[in-house]
Amino acid sequence: MASIRELHYQLINKERTAVEIAEEALARIQALEPHVKSFLTITADQALQQAQQVDAKIAAGEEIEMLAGIPIGIKDNMCTRGIRTTCGSRILENFVPPYESTVTQRLFEAGAVMVGKTNMDEFAMGSSTESSAYQVTANPWDVSRVPGGSSGGSAAAVAAEECVVALGSDTGGSIRQPASLCGVVGMKPTYGLVSRYGLVAYASSLDQIGPFGRSVEDTAILLGAIAGHDPKDATSLSVPVPDYLSAFKPDFKPRGKLRIGIIKETFGDGLEATVEAAVTKAVEQLQELGAEIQVISCPQFRYGLPTYYIIAPSEASANLARYDGVKFGYRIEEPDNLLDMYAKTRAEGFGAEVKRRIMIGTYALSAGYYDAYYLKAQKVRTLIKQDFEKAFQQVDVLICPTAPTTAFKAGEKTDDPLSMYLSDLMTIPVNLAGLPAISLPCGFDEQGLPIGMQLIGNVLREDLLLNVAYAYEQATSWNKRKPSLPTA
Repeated sequence: MASIRELHYQLINKERTAVEIAEEALARIQALEPHVKSFLTITADQALQQAQQVDAKIAAGEEIEMLAGIPIGIKDNMCTRGIRTTCGSRILENFVPPYESTVTQRLFEAGAVMVGKTNMDEFAMGSSTESSAYQVTANPWDVSRVPGGSSGGSAAAVAAEECVVALGSDTGGSIRQPASLCGVVGMKPTYGLVSRYGLVAYASSLDQIGPFGRSVEDTAILLGAIAGHDPKDATSLSVPVPDYLSAFKPDFKPRGKLRIGIIKETFGDGLEATVEAAVTKAVEQLQELGAEIQVISCPQFRYGLPTYYIIAPSEASANLARYDGVKFGYRIEEPDNLLDMYAKTRAEGFGAEVKRRIMIGTYALSAGYYDAYYLKAQKVRTLIKQDFEKAFQQVDVLICPTAPTTAFKAGEKTDDPLSMYLSDLMTIPVNLAGLPAISLPCGFDEQGLPIGMQLIGNVLREDLLLNVAYAYEQATSWNKRKPSLPTA
């Protein structure tokens, strides 16, 4: 499937219609879904209706926005009015939101065509999309392997060209890690840049919606459409949204020295040799493009994982308390009493990983343990943020691997939660500090599996990150490779 820009020109030059583009995407979804299983709900009727509206505008001589007529996938934790939103959980199996999330509203106003709601780890809790209550999404590069998580459905859909771009949410790496494992571009924006209104909460101080694309340009176009202040979200930042494409250049030499810092704590034990080699090679490429490279230490980086797994479950414990069988969602039949309804509804409605995190969070917030765990974790979070602040006094951008390994086999880590949690080792500190970061392909291992590198920027420096990523992408050809998939 072509890029956003290519499809846009085809539409305005009347070489193709939006309905034809939508039908092509839906046909590919139908052919590939038995193998990839990216989508929980396919919205064919709505997609064709939205495409017809775009074609009507073009026929009337009206201008259309860049995203008009572009097939897009939406992670199934973003509310879509009149369309089932499950969060990958049985407890919301039949939940149909009565309102629209801000991000999807903005996309629909821009003319985007939603082809479906993508699979995810239950309530965004997971790193492989295996905790979904409905199906296990496959990695398009090797269907025996996972696509990463929790936004694995969105990453896989973009990699398999079932849609042009997709939205995911990132609480501890849930956009960047699957982007790395699926060989696509994924971006976690600055906390507050994109509205969370209509995003079903996991951990409210960490969650952030962001874009997936097969190229940096497509990712930037999607980010520009969803970013910006929203009065419905109290954490939304009231800042102007720049034109992210306007400053794209193929290298850094015309604009002076760009300083890139290698986070030394992200290299060493636990990092696959092929991943380390690919990221090291990428650093050399950035140096050739005119960047000045130096090694940076972020000593508290190593504490990101334990800090996250106290703060995130604590917030989840509070956020998921609303699913009790009373107001909406699943409820057991004929409970003995109110407490019986609460207990059995949650026991049957939630999966194992969600229960595990709720219990961890409830324990950390309980009397006698709040100070020892939750309060201490918040203090370490501040230290991690201060490490980044010191680093950005020395460099403009930080670089490290996105994930310590390439895609692992389905089922390989399901019985070992700690091993699964380590998949987000490199990405979690960024969420704790509220910073923007992007993952993009930088190589392949000997089995032909994608490797991603992560670029981290200071607050609201999405423009710089996208520029650096674009320059690297233009100098390489990793994003041009496509997985081989059966088409029937």
